[in-house]
Amino acid sequence: MADRKPTTPNTPRHRQRRAPDETRREVLDAALAEFSERGFSGGRVNDIAARMRTTKRMIYYYFGGKEQLYAAVLEHMYGRMRDAEQALRLDALPPLEALQRLVEVTFDHHAQHPEFVRLVSVENIHEARIVAASPTIPARNTAIIGMLGNLIARGQAEGVFREGLDALDLHMLISGFCFYRISNRHTLRAIYGLALDAPQVTAAQRRMIVEAVLRYARR
Repeated sequence: MADRKPTTPNTPRHRQRRAPDETRREVLDAALAEFSERGFSGGRVNDIAARMRTTKRMIYYYFGGKEQLYAAVLEHMYGRMRDAEQALRLDALPPLEALQRLVEVTFDHHAQHPEFVRLVSVENIHEARIVAASPTIPARNTAIIGMLGNLIARGQAEGVFREGLDALDLHMLISGFCFYRISNRHTLRAIYGLALDAPQVTAAQRRMIVEAVLRYARR
């Protein structure tokens, strides 16, 4: 009896052994690139399949359809932002330091993930239809408001934060600038000649939003 040929990374047998989690992650990466470039309406499952050299049938097997795949991409992107915030362990830091770190991480995350900003912009064009229907996105994103609420209460109890702070308002203040400078970077460059990706501009604006938020929150 002839020896069986060893399985190599390029054989169908190896591809079938690929872990489902790994396959889902590869589909999400390809879908993220497609949807962030072309939006939900312009994105095509055939093109997503071509990006990862697989079949549309396989994508449907894991995600069910285009809308479900788009929802999974949004959930993944929002989840990465929330994971970055959770990793800060704000409760272990003094209130002012905790708020500074939160602003810095929010700024950095938006700067490093313009695809997240593009997807959220597209979802707003569609009046948050997918986000509103998601069973996880609203609940997951509520966590940051709870974290900020706890941070505000702790800072007020220690006498470093002023009274009257609202967690959602503070979240919007932080995210608004971080989001805007990425979502509008092309028009800002075209109108004002401002290169927002220049290291000195990025560093200066990072310091500016940190100082603005701390001045707003400080007693």
